[in-house]
Amino acid sequence: MKRISSDTPETINAVCDVLSKGNVVVYPTDTLYGFGGNAANGDAIKKINQIKGRTAPLSVLAPDRSTALSWMKLTEDEKILVSKKLGGAATVIVPVFKDIVHSSITGEYNTLGIRIPYHSFCQQLARKFGGPITSTSVNRTGDPPMTDPNHIYSEFKHEVDLLIDDGIISGRGSAIYIYKHGKLKTMRS
Repeated sequence: MKRISSDTPETINAVCDVLSKGNVVVYPTDTLYGFGGNAANGDAIKKINQIKGRTAPLSVLAPDRSTALSWMKLTEDEKILVSKKLGGAATVIVPVFKDIVHSSITGEYNTLGIRIPYHSFCQQLARKFGGPITSTSVNRTGDPPMTDPNHIYSEFKHEVDLLIDDGIISGRGSAIYIYKHGKLKTMRS
């Protein structure tokens, strides 16, 4: 695994290169470190699931509100309701159009967890990459999320291609909301 700082000029391009090849990165968000992969690439999704030891649906980053809303298979009124929770440390699970991401991460009802982080690195990355990027905490399933890049490097150095080091991130997982039957329900706060 290659390890670079989040604040170097070539970092965003390096991450985009790894993602475009179907490989996996660890990157900082405004809550925790995340495993990132091209969400439209089945091989990348498979690698992340193998690393985590699970096959659950994955959430994705969107660069901005208008992009996130364009992925959603909702009416305009439903989008207004959902958009109240979009942004920062919140993930909203909504129905999406087919072919936005690989079918293995949309769940049985073609839903997707979408997140618009406030972390500047994530915003730059999502804009530059131009497509959905997976966002799931860096840990093995059942273990707590890892917050120290030194521990992340030691644990995943043979499974991940690139670690973006932003120092210790001592946050917690995002709040999760699901849109069903005209209402937003809190899954995790």
